[in-house]
This record gives sequence, C-alpha cells and structure tokens, in this order.
Amino acid sequence: MNLANLFFEGFKEIFTTEKGWGMPVMWLIGLVLVYLAVKRDMEPMLLLPIGIGCILVNMPFSNVIDQMSADGGTTAGILDWLFEVGIEASEAMPILLFIGIGAMIDFGPLISNPKLMLLGGFAQTGIFITVILALLFGFGMNDAASIGIIGAADGPTSILVAQALGSGYLGPIVVVAYSYMALVPIIQPPVIKLFTTKKQRLIRMDDQIVKPVPKIVKILFPIIITLISGIIAPKSLALIGFLMFGNLLRECGVLDQLSKTAQHELVNLITLLLGVTIASTMRYDMFLRTETLLIITLGLAAFIFDTIGGILFADVMNLFLKKKINPMIGAAGISAFPMSARIVHKLGRKEDPTNYLLMHAVGVNVSGQVASAIVGGLIIAFVTALSA
Repeated sequence: MNLANLFFEGFKEIFTTEKGWGMPVMWLIGLVLVYLAVKRDMEPMLLLPIGIGCILVNMPFSNVIDQMSADGGTTAGILDWLFEVGIEASEAMPILLFIGIGAMIDFGPLISNPKLMLLGGFAQTGIFITVILALLFGFGMNDAASIGIIGAADGPTSILVAQALGSGYLGPIVVVAYSYMALVPIIQPPVIKLFTTKKQRLIRMDDQIVKPVPKIVKILFPIIITLISGIIAPKSLALIGFLMFGNLLRECGVLDQLSKTAQHELVNLITLLLGVTIASTMRYDMFLRTETLLIITLGLAAFIFDTIGGILFADVMNLFLKKKINPMIGAAGISAFPMSARIVHKLGRKEDPTNYLLMHAVGVNVSGQVASAIVGGLIIAFVTALSA
C-alpha cells in the first residue's frame, strides 16, 4: 500500500466511521493537555504523557492499541499491554507510586499534633456527598463510587478504586482527578475565603509549636498505621502498606540511597508510564460521552465539598479547644500534597505576613493522604459487599 492510499484509508476511517469525528476532537484534547503541562506548568509530569498518549490512541489504525501478529491475527499494542499488566491485572503502577509518595512525606507535624488527623478525615466528606450526587444523576453504584473518589485529590487512589470496581469511566475519572489536582491553587482559595471570616483567617497558632519527634516514634508510626489500617480497612492495605513502607525507608536512617531512589527515579519512572498508559482508556468512542461532562462537574463538586468539610470541622473543633486552630488548615485535608498546605500558608500570610501556618497545614495535608487511601479501601470493600 503506497503513501497516498495510507492517507486515504486514514481519512476514510475518520470521516466514514460512526463517531469517527471524535478522533480529531481527542487530538485537540490531547494538545490542550500538552499546552497546560508545558505552558502553564500544571502537573506536567502527568498531563504531558497523558496528552501525548491521548493523541496516539486516537490515530486511525494506531498500533499502540493493537498490532498485526505474524500469523495474521492481532496482538495487544504497547499501551494496551502496559494497561493490562500494570493496571488491569495487578494495579501495580498506582500502588508502586505510593512507595515514592511515602518516602517524600514527613509525618512529624502530624505526630506532634495528632488531633490534626481528624481534619484529614473530615476533609474526605466530599467523596461521600459526590457518590450520592452521582447516584442521583443515574450512575450505577460502582461508577458513582469511582467518581466520588476523585474528591480524594489523589490520582493513584482514583485509578485503583475505579479499576477495582470495574468502572467504565476510568479514562475520564483519571483525567479529571489529575486536572483538578493541578487546579487546586485556583479552586481552593475562593472556597476558603467564602467559608471563613477575616477574623478566623487571622488566628495564629504560634502557641502550638510543632515539636521535634523522636526518631523511634517516626519509625514506629508507619508500622502502627499499617497494622491499624489492615484491621479496619484491609482493602486499603496495598495503598497504605506501600505508602508507609516508603515512609519507613525515609525514617529508618539506614536506607538513605533507597529512599532517594524512591523519591526520584521510582516516582519519575512510574509517573511517566502511568500517564501514558492511562491514555489507552481515552479512545474517542469511550471518552466522548455526555457522562464525561457530568464527571467533570461532579469532580469539581467533590473538591469543593472536601475543602468545605475540613473547614467546617475545624470550626466544630474550636468549640471545644482552648487553643484555637485556624480553620483554613482544615482545607489542607485533601490529599493534594503539598500544594494544599502551601495554599493555606499563602492565604494566611496574605492576611498577616507574620502568621506562619505551613507546618500545621502540612500536618493536616499528610493526614489527608493517609485518610484518602483508607477511605478508598473502605469504599472498595463496601461496594464489593453490596454487589456480592
């Protein structure tokens, strides 16, 4: 087949196939993701490979999906193979990524002030509200639960839950989850200002100093959290276990090289492969549906309700605390680490340049990381039990 025939067949596939017009639309979506990554610096490590992968899987006769074998049949292309091995069969990629995330986290601020864990837990409220909203919009339980987990603000957890529950909307869910994570600096500030007063935003926490945590406590913390999570939410054990294993690499003090490898080489490699692999679910016939627009809307609602949940529970806690906490730090309970903590700190400094909220916000932020993984496991267990 000469070059002219190849072009003809490609254009024929686009203009004569049912919904073939969707291919150019997905090219445009892929280019927008690349633009946001390169020009706007929005989660470039993920949006760039997702954008390129989106274009690759929507080319006519693309062999990244399937390719001709020697006997005239077809075999899985590279992206389908990566998806099958790394996500569908074992969920290995999102789980392995948690080793690197754990190695990046310092749980010291949380251990020093354990009540912050409550804020991380209540900041997951948006997940459950969004599940209910998705059910009202007509999604099935498995899909509704998968959409709700977008509110965890944790890409790997979103992937794991959607895959474990067999959602038919994995592609849109993952793209929405990572896109909104990148938009946290835009989404959260107006919500925080709307649900706090200037007087609340000026609350100082200088008298609640984050004390140094003994090394033995930092070593025991990931082990104890793993044991507790395994008992109360065994379905979350893969995520929590690998997250805490990564943290143990960091804190044990004898595996610095492995800790640095987990934080850099491992995270970079898995993130690269994960992004381009997820794009295999973004084929035009699967992605361009009315439900995708609903998922975009519900995902935004999940982030907003999570932020509100953390702030309002901080208000409730202040009713019983002698040393008041700044309600803004409750907004850092979403799992977008460390962006959300930095946003809260920045807003506090804007109201009072001498107010330093970063370490307190980080404590809430890392508690949200743990809470989101536990909630993900609980949702998998609950929905699976309902379907049994």
